[in-house]
Order: sequence, then C-alpha cells, then structure tokens
Amino acid sequence: MSLHVPQQQDPGDPRYKLADARRPAEAPRVDVLSPREVPLGGLRAMSVRRTLPQRARTLIGAWCFADHYGPDDVTATGGMEVPPHPHTGLQTVSWLFSGEIEHRDSLGSHAFIRPGELNLMTGGYGIAHSEVSTPHATIIHGVQLWVALPEEHRNAARDFQHYVPVPVQVDGAEIRVFLGSLAEDASPVRTFTPLLGAEITLEPRAAITLAVETSFEHGLLVDSGHVRVADTLLRPAELGYVGPGAGTLALANMSDGPARTILLGGTPFEEEIVMWWNFIGRTHEDIVQARADWEASSDRFGVVKGYPGDRLRAPALPNATIMPRRNPPRRLRSKGTP
Repeated sequence: MSLHVPQQQDPGDPRYKLADARRPAEAPRVDVLSPREVPLGGLRAMSVRRTLPQRARTLIGAWCFADHYGPDDVTATGGMEVPPHPHTGLQTVSWLFSGEIEHRDSLGSHAFIRPGELNLMTGGYGIAHSEVSTPHATIIHGVQLWVALPEEHRNAARDFQHYVPVPVQVDGAEIRVFLGSLAEDASPVRTFTPLLGAEITLEPRAAITLAVETSFEHGLLVDSGHVRVADTLLRPAELGYVGPGAGTLALANMSDGPARTILLGGTPFEEEIVMWWNFIGRTHEDIVQARADWEASSDRFGVVKGYPGDRLRAPALPNATIMPRRNPPRRLRSKGTP
C-alpha cells in the first residue's frame, strides 16, 4: 500500500490564514508542520512520515522526534525490521493503531507492542533494542516518538515500562492518556519532564474543548480525518503546534468519518540538544564518543538477546561539527493577536 504524503503548505491557502480582523482574540495561533517521507528500512524500505524534528521546530516540550507510519501492508513492504541499534539521552515511546511489533532490548525486556498499549524505553547513558513486526501483523500503523532527557537525567539507567490506558469518553471523543494527564485521567508512567501524550479519536462532526496546562506547548498530529484546531484545519499527517498560554484546546472533526489524532504536550525544553542518528547529546564530542562505543561493542549499550541477525552498524560521521539546536524564536504577531 502506498503512503500518502500531503503536499507542502500553500502560504495562500485560506485554511491556514485568517485576516487579523477575523481572528478571535482568544484563539491561539496554530503553526502547521508538514511531514517529510523517510525510508525506515525493511526488505522493501518501509517509509515513515516525519514531522519532528524539522527546521521550523525541533521540540514540542521534550518531544523531539515523531514518526508516523501506515496503514502499511506488510505483504507489500516487508513490514518493520529494525535490527539491534543504540540510543542515548532519550526515551522512546511506541504507540500502535494496528498491527503488532516485537521488542527486545539490552535490559532483557521482551515485549510486544499492540494497539492501545504504551511501551516506553529509557536509554539514558546507553541502551540497545530491536523492533520487528510479527507474522500476526498484516497491516502496521502507528507512531514512534522520542523524548529528550534533561541534562540532570541524561545518563539515567536503562528502563522499560508498559502501560495500557483505559479509554475515557468525553463529548463525542474517546481519549487514551498514555503520558501525563488530560480529561481527568492520568498515566502512572514515569517521565523526567512534565509531558502529555494521548490518543484522541473524534466521532464524525464531533467538537470538544479540552482543558490543558497553560505552561505547556502542544502539538496535535492527525492520523485520519480533517481536524480543526482553534481556527486552523489540519489534514492527515500534518502536525499543528500551539505555544504556551492556552488554557483550552478546541478540536473539531470536520469529516463524515472518525478522526484519530495524537496530542503531545510539555513545558518548553530550554536546553540545546545535539541529535544525530539514534543519539542525543549536548556536544559534537558526545556523539563521537557514543558512536565509538557502539562500534566497539562497548558494555555501555549491552547486548540484545534473541534477535536472529546482526546489529546495525553506525553510519559515518559528517565531515563537519554537529551543532546544537533548539527551537527558533517564536515569530511575533501584530498587536492584538496571540
């Protein structure tokens, strides 16, 4: 099954811009981030749609990476086949809409990622894991997310958590809170910065207003349907960003079928980070050392047992210093607008 990637945003598209005179003063500004298609791997190069990071935005809270994939026919693409590979300085968040993925890591965890179930892996100082879609999965569909660890916890010990949130019904919407709290529900899963992660599925033409933390910035990733956030319409695979200050988020499904979304949030992550391959550090030297340790089969990352194949080799480093990055300054709007 081919993957549809929306066209790039047209600056003249009236869906995204309203004259200031028409924009309600209380409506938050929504920036639309379009995805790019990236080959993930597998026998026939399964592709994903990546909305974070990009030049316009590196992080939403501590969320620093968002891949959105499927619905993907495993018989056509070969499915997901990611051999053992390393991570530093982050947590991985795996969330499926359909299919099944087998997870193994160097902590000794052997788990299955299934729809509606959270698998969160902490790779602070170093961890390795593999991800393979199982024979039970004919269609694979979901998101892979990363969370940057703050400097205080950047070398945290390896950890793995599994959690199955109970769906909450709110005004024509079904909400599964897998991190943080929303709609009077809360996840017990540990994070190292204040975060929100939830799947929200809206019934056809349903509209809801959710109370959210004013100190958080938020990102709404649309999986299916067309969803309006405040006065901005988002198409499938687009991510709408709302900065801190909003106490509520108004969502409306403009489709005749259900609309499924992922809501991410967190307090702004003020630290600069260096991201390269599967590593997050603070300096170029952090990345160089992590790569050298992985290539040397250092105990830093441990061994993934049970995977029937070789681990991934690290790519060559770029012929330039890898520079830290953070979010660009938020553009100022004219007087009287958010």
